[in-house]
Amino acid sequence: MTILVAGATGLAGSAIVREFSRLNKEVVGISSKDLNLLNRNATFQYFHKLKPSVVIDAAAKVGGINANNTHPVAFLSNNIQIQTNLMDAAHDVNVDRFIFLGSNCIYPKNCPQPIKEEYIMTGVLEPTNSAYAIAKLAGIELIKSYRKEYGRSWISVMPINLYGPNDNFDLESSHVFPALIRKFTDAVINKREVVTVWGTGKPRREFLHVDDLARAIVICLEKYDSDEHINIGTGTDLTIKSLAEKISTISGFKGRVEWDESREDGTLQKVLDVQKITNLGWKPSISLEDGIRSTINWYLENNQIGIQ
Repeated sequence: MTILVAGATGLAGSAIVREFSRLNKEVVGISSKDLNLLNRNATFQYFHKLKPSVVIDAAAKVGGINANNTHPVAFLSNNIQIQTNLMDAAHDVNVDRFIFLGSNCIYPKNCPQPIKEEYIMTGVLEPTNSAYAIAKLAGIELIKSYRKEYGRSWISVMPINLYGPNDNFDLESSHVFPALIRKFTDAVINKREVVTVWGTGKPRREFLHVDDLARAIVICLEKYDSDEHINIGTGTDLTIKSLAEKISTISGFKGRVEWDESREDGTLQKVLDVQKITNLGWKPSISLEDGIRSTINWYLENNQIGIQ
């Protein structure tokens, strides 16, 4: 059984490849350097040559609030093309299992908390990343459509905010977690006395180490088969201010934090209901504090910017 992981050098994809390798599975990881997934013909040719049994789609154009808000066309168009080409090619070679990685931004801006799977499409999206969200919603619908029309055992999973090794630490395009890691770590290295953080610090977010996501993917591959997507997260959130304080302390920063309130905050709260994935026997094993330490260490050792 060959497992193909698309987006294998990114945050989620690299962790998934590591986990399947640890389990001694036959796993092939591809990135944009190996195959341009925007090229439909090339994607089909690759699938006909490899003929994988399982495909995990962790490939996407991703970014934080600023990147999403500035380049909505690319976030919508590129992601729809990537996921559609992958699914259509997988269908063409009769792939048995396909796992599509979505995003928690698919849920409405003012969603009841904690967010249950059935809250999808019940309200208006957060405008700063609505283009990306709509692309992911299209991916979920295509998975459901393949299940309905062709009887495919394909599923969608919705991870909460991920962090860990191989993240994107570029301050213009990264998400909040790696941005804070970089800002505070660089401040310590360069002996800066002030770190400026975007927003007010009031929004609440939930964070999951990407190695815990990889273990959840394995569980879902083995035990989950439904047309309803499944949430993957910790079920616990904290304010961005609290996260900044934790990262500041663990990094050893002794200076002052200033908040740039001219920057967008985004949705005020996002915490997932994770009962379904918990019922499958999975739970996260990496604490936020341990995850922060290991991610800081990885950043210091690698210092690679924008590697996705």
